Amino acid sequence: MRNVVIIGSGCAGNTAAIYTARANLKPLVVAGHEAGGQLTLTTLVENFPGFPEGINGPDLVENMKQQAQNFGAEFLHGAVTDADFSQRPFRLNIDGEWIETRTVIIASGASARWLGLESEQKLIGHGVSSCATCDGFFYRGKKIIVIGGGDSAMEEANFLSRFGSEVTLIHRREEFRASKIMLDRARQNPKIKFMLNTVVEEIFDVSQKLVTGVRLRNVKSGEVWNQDVDGFFLAIGHVPNTKVFNGQIATDPDGYILGQGGARTNIPGVFHAGDVEDRIYRQAITASGAGCKAAIEVERFLEAEGH
Repeated sequence: MRNVVIIGSGCAGNTAAIYTARANLKPLVVAGHEAGGQLTLTTLVENFPGFPEGINGPDLVENMKQQAQNFGAEFLHGAVTDADFSQRPFRLNIDGEWIETRTVIIASGASARWLGLESEQKLIGHGVSSCATCDGFFYRGKKIIVIGGGDSAMEEANFLSRFGSEVTLIHRREEFRASKIMLDRARQNPKIKFMLNTVVEEIFDVSQKLVTGVRLRNVKSGEVWNQDVDGFFLAIGHVPNTKVFNGQIATDPDGYILGQGGARTNIPGVFHAGDVEDRIYRQAITASGAGCKAAIEVERFLEAEGH
């Protein structure tokens, strides 16, 4: 019987592991399919406090993991495939094996939506990014493309216009999901150009391990052309990794956990941390802060029960 199982090993899960391990709760961390979370997709992280020269994303997560292990956290490869929160102790199925635990911290994160091109996947962290606030700074005076048609695409394009020499917003349709106010703001920005009814067919150049350009196609005319670009930003949304808790943990229509104050979910003893609940900030530091909150709540919850 475990005191606490932490689902996810990104900044949220690893920080929760550090805190619960120091409280002598011997946490079990289930690493998940994308061990280390979204930071493993980035190269240099310049905005995590305490690293004046910046730090590589994978190194930052690995440091947190080692810190948690030093205090007695146990890490397990694999993913949670099923969960039973109907009674306590809670039961979790990790790749076919059921385990029991008094409390759970869900820190399974959200995965960025990608276009699904092979070249895109190979260039993630080398010019392809799903986070403008993380990576915009690297594209000062450069040509930037943003893909998407919702509020986050408008927001990212506006933000990136502070850095890039030009920002092209590419959308596959003519209609936008974005709210009028966000769309107007982007349209009034002299640095942002709109390219509608257009899709990306290829990103160059995998052989150089660097984004140098894209092949575009107009879906109405069928015209195909190449365009030079240095930074390629996806803003087509994120998918929270909550499917396995469907019908048990209360979520909004998009699958983000509905917080019940602090780090609580609708089930007492099950807590949330990081991007699985946060659709606004989605930063390494806010995820770590959320992991800390969840861990402290677990400690207090178990203490109140006399464990």
